[in-house]
Amino acid sequence: MPCNDGKLCYNISRWLSKCYRYKKRQASGIRSGGCTQEGRKESRNTMKRDDIRNIAIIAHVDHGKTTLVDCLLRQSGVFRENQEVAERVMDSGDIERERGITILSKNTAVSYKGTKINIVDTPGHADFGGEVERVLKMVNGVVLVVDAFEGPMPQTRFVTSKALALDLPFIVCVNKIDRPGARPDEVVDETLELLMDLDASDAQLDCPFIFASAKDGYAVRQIGDSSSDMSPLFETILDYIPAPEGDPDGPLQMLISTIDYNEYVGRIGIGKIDRGTIKVNQDALLVNHHDDSKSEKVRITKLYEFDGLKKEAVQSASIGSIVALSGIDDLHIGDTVCAPDMPDPIPFQKIEEPTISMNFCVNDSPLAGQEGKYVTSRHLRDRLYRELNTDVSLRVEDTQDTDTFKVSGRGELHLSVLIETMRREGYEFAVSKAEVIYRTDERGRKLEPVETAYVDVPDEFSGTVIQKLSLRKGELQGMGKTSDGRTRLEFSIPSRGLIGFRNDFMTDTKGTGIINTIFEGYAPYKGDLAYRQQGSLISFETGVAVAYGLFNAQDRGTLFVEPGDKVYSGMVIGQSGKSEDIELNVCKTKHLTNTRSSGADEALKLVPPRKLSLEQAIEYIDTDELLEITPESFRIRKKILDPLLRKRSQFSKAQKAKS
Repeated sequence: MPCNDGKLCYNISRWLSKCYRYKKRQASGIRSGGCTQEGRKESRNTMKRDDIRNIAIIAHVDHGKTTLVDCLLRQSGVFRENQEVAERVMDSGDIERERGITILSKNTAVSYKGTKINIVDTPGHADFGGEVERVLKMVNGVVLVVDAFEGPMPQTRFVTSKALALDLPFIVCVNKIDRPGARPDEVVDETLELLMDLDASDAQLDCPFIFASAKDGYAVRQIGDSSSDMSPLFETILDYIPAPEGDPDGPLQMLISTIDYNEYVGRIGIGKIDRGTIKVNQDALLVNHHDDSKSEKVRITKLYEFDGLKKEAVQSASIGSIVALSGIDDLHIGDTVCAPDMPDPIPFQKIEEPTISMNFCVNDSPLAGQEGKYVTSRHLRDRLYRELNTDVSLRVEDTQDTDTFKVSGRGELHLSVLIETMRREGYEFAVSKAEVIYRTDERGRKLEPVETAYVDVPDEFSGTVIQKLSLRKGELQGMGKTSDGRTRLEFSIPSRGLIGFRNDFMTDTKGTGIINTIFEGYAPYKGDLAYRQQGSLISFETGVAVAYGLFNAQDRGTLFVEPGDKVYSGMVIGQSGKSEDIELNVCKTKHLTNTRSSGADEALKLVPPRKLSLEQAIEYIDTDELLEITPESFRIRKKILDPLLRKRSQFSKAQKAKS
């Protein structure tokens, strides 16, 4: 297989051997490279837009996608020389910046040598894979970013498989070559192995490799070359990513791949024009490939193109342009905007279904309504259904209880980001423990979602991790060594086995372990498992926690509250040292008849309480508990607050289990 200029081939004999095996396996016929998408009606008068390139940046989490986009923006002249710009400028949300992750895909555009390069920055976490799946229909090629130290990781495989399914051409950018321990030679081989394992075409295997340090702002075609900027990457994009093609005079056809929302203009649909020209005040027809009944006449009132970080209003746009349009109320991801006399919907990539769900319910605790702005079921329902406008992977369902809604997503992080967003907006509500979504096969067997977990830990912790995951129905599939000498464990484990595991995992590995998961599919139910081995410390009084009561309670386990915190009967105030729940009175004060000195309380030494983050609290709660969410607090409570009713319910469940 010939190598293009700029492609680095190490270990030539090994690589040729791989190519030979791959060619032999594909002898029956290899898919052609390039961006061909089924279901499209080819136009006769096609033309290329050589002044446009459309690319998506894809990678595993924390491999440097957003930093790379930052660098491209800076070097393309989007910012003034003296302009102060925050790092990871594309991560515009507060939660994204705080956590250092990309949650929503974002569009931007830069210019290089007279060519406009539309760039889509995508999330790297598996929970937000739906964002990656839908935006790939907007682009003509991808830049796959791979860490020069870690190499291809689980999410690298996921996003790569989605791009291969659409026959998109690749540019592989080996990033962080300045990182200590970087091994770009081996990472090239590992990436090619990944592409072959995923049955990449000849054209995709013959992709160019670029080596970069996005942090320091340079890229090179060969290790050892000198460069002071990202020109090699820009040039490779222009040379290798195909220009969009289409018929500019044909009937309009544009797929909506992303929905943005603005309180002033409503829904904003973002997509690429596949055919024809779109203009302001133009009449159009809204159709959907998966919904034959949808056929709605609309008018384009506002039209925007991306320029740097801004959306610039334009009067018209033609084939290949990625545009945003507003003024259409009933606009959804997967809709096609067509000419009124030519309804021609574009097939839309099927988004994988959610695997985990939680109940969102109105907060009915004794402290309800004291800290939140939006507290009613109407507020909660409207907000959850509004989230469906922009999150294609989310599902919201009404339940028999008008105060409870079932919300399903791709993982705990997916749902926790929604919870945190709503909390910051002033919503007050309660959520149940996350539970997996089961299915039934044609033989009536119960199926559950299964994930592949890749665990990297120092050698001394591998035994503990294997033991803990085995108790959670995990099956060890393989064991090896990472490039830095750590042990890498590969497990196949039910998704429910990972619920609540990360806290224990970080404790067991003393914060040194790394775990990555990717959805594998559905498999037969593997049996019951206990989510938590320890019980809860429960308050049976309502009031304010005091030092005297907490001092007497701290010997029973780990406390979550401190003096001055409000508590109520049925609220979980700590983790028990035993397997059963223990009820305590942390509002207890000394009797007035006690003949001790007035300053005796000052001698009480309290262990600092364990303050749970949102993710930790979501993982901690058990099936009979709720997490109370307010703009100011997280409180864990029992679903049944009354201790007598709670015991009756437990007794009833035990009797049913025996029978």
